[in-house]
Amino acid sequence: MTDRSKRKLVAILAADIVGYSRHIGRDEDGTIAALRKHTAAVLPIVAEHDGRVVDTAGDGILAEFPSAVRAVEAGIAIQRGMEGLALTFL
Repeated sequence: MTDRSKRKLVAILAADIVGYSRHIGRDEDGTIAALRKHTAAVLPIVAEHDGRVVDTAGDGILAEFPSAVRAVEAGIAIQRGMEGLALTFL
Protein backbone atom coordinates (compact mmCIF):
# COMPACT_ATOMS: atom_id res chain seq x y z
CA MET A 1 0.00 0.00 0.00
CA THR A 2 1.46 3.37 -0.95
CA ASP A 3 1.21 6.54 1.11
CA ARG A 4 -1.34 7.82 -1.39
CA SER A 5 -3.69 4.91 -0.86
CA LYS A 6 -3.63 4.83 2.94
CA ARG A 7 -7.00 5.32 4.46
CA LYS A 8 -7.89 6.66 7.86
CA LEU A 9 -11.20 6.09 9.57
CA VAL A 10 -12.33 9.04 11.70
CA ALA A 11 -15.48 10.52 13.18
CA ILE A 12 -16.27 14.15 12.36
CA LEU A 13 -17.80 16.72 14.70
CA ALA A 14 -19.17 19.89 13.15
CA ALA A 15 -20.63 22.67 15.28
CA ASP A 16 -21.63 26.29 14.97
CA ILE A 17 -23.47 28.95 16.94
CA VAL A 18 -27.18 29.24 16.31
CA GLY A 19 -28.16 32.73 15.15
CA TYR A 20 -24.57 33.92 14.76
CA SER A 21 -25.31 36.09 11.70
CA ARG A 22 -28.16 37.79 13.53
CA HIS A 23 -25.95 38.39 16.57
CA ILE A 24 -23.11 39.78 14.50
CA GLY A 25 -25.56 42.17 12.86
CA ARG A 26 -26.72 43.48 16.23
CA ASP A 27 -23.36 43.76 18.01
CA GLU A 28 -20.31 42.86 15.95
CA ASP A 29 -17.67 43.66 18.59
CA GLY A 30 -19.52 41.96 21.43
CA THR A 31 -20.31 38.89 19.34
CA ILE A 32 -16.71 38.50 18.19
CA ALA A 33 -15.49 38.83 21.79
CA ALA A 34 -17.97 36.18 22.93
CA LEU A 35 -16.99 33.92 20.02
CA ARG A 36 -13.33 34.11 21.04
CA LYS A 37 -14.23 33.07 24.60
CA HIS A 38 -16.38 30.20 23.37
CA THR A 39 -13.62 29.03 21.03
CA ALA A 40 -11.08 29.19 23.86
CA ALA A 41 -13.38 26.93 25.89
CA VAL A 42 -14.06 24.44 23.07
CA LEU A 43 -10.52 23.83 21.76
CA PRO A 44 -9.23 22.19 24.96
CA ILE A 45 -12.31 19.96 25.09
CA VAL A 46 -11.58 18.72 21.58
CA ALA A 47 -7.98 17.97 22.54
CA GLU A 48 -8.99 16.24 25.80
CA HIS A 49 -11.07 13.82 23.74
CA ASP A 50 -8.22 13.00 21.36
CA GLY A 51 -9.65 15.23 18.66
CA ARG A 52 -7.96 17.46 16.14
CA VAL A 53 -9.44 20.69 14.83
CA VAL A 54 -9.48 20.45 11.05
CA ASP A 55 -10.94 23.87 10.33
CA THR A 56 -12.64 26.87 11.86
CA ALA A 57 -14.60 29.35 9.83
CA GLY A 58 -16.60 32.19 11.34
CA ASP A 59 -18.61 30.60 14.12
CA GLY A 60 -18.04 27.03 12.97
CA ILE A 61 -15.62 24.31 13.98
CA LEU A 62 -14.81 21.05 12.25
CA ALA A 63 -12.91 18.44 14.24
CA GLU A 64 -11.94 14.82 13.71
CA PHE A 65 -11.76 12.09 16.33
CA PRO A 66 -10.36 8.56 16.30
CA SER A 67 -13.80 7.11 17.09
CA ALA A 68 -17.47 8.01 17.10
CA VAL A 69 -17.53 7.47 20.86
CA ARG A 70 -14.81 10.12 21.41
CA ALA A 71 -16.63 12.54 19.07
CA VAL A 72 -19.92 12.10 20.93
CA GLU A 73 -18.21 12.45 24.31
CA ALA A 74 -16.58 15.67 23.09
CA GLY A 75 -19.90 16.97 21.77
CA ILE A 76 -21.58 16.33 25.11
CA ALA A 77 -18.71 17.97 26.99
CA ILE A 78 -18.89 20.99 24.69
CA GLN A 79 -22.63 21.34 25.25
CA ARG A 80 -22.19 21.05 29.01
CA GLY A 81 -19.36 23.57 28.89
CA MET A 82 -21.52 26.03 27.02
CA GLU A 83 -24.27 25.66 29.63
CA GLY A 84 -21.79 26.57 32.34
CA LEU A 85 -20.13 29.33 30.39
CA ALA A 86 -21.47 32.69 31.49
CA LEU A 87 -21.44 34.02 27.96
CA THR A 88 -24.52 34.76 25.97
CA PHE A 89 -25.11 36.17 22.58
CA LEU A 90 -27.60 38.98 22.26
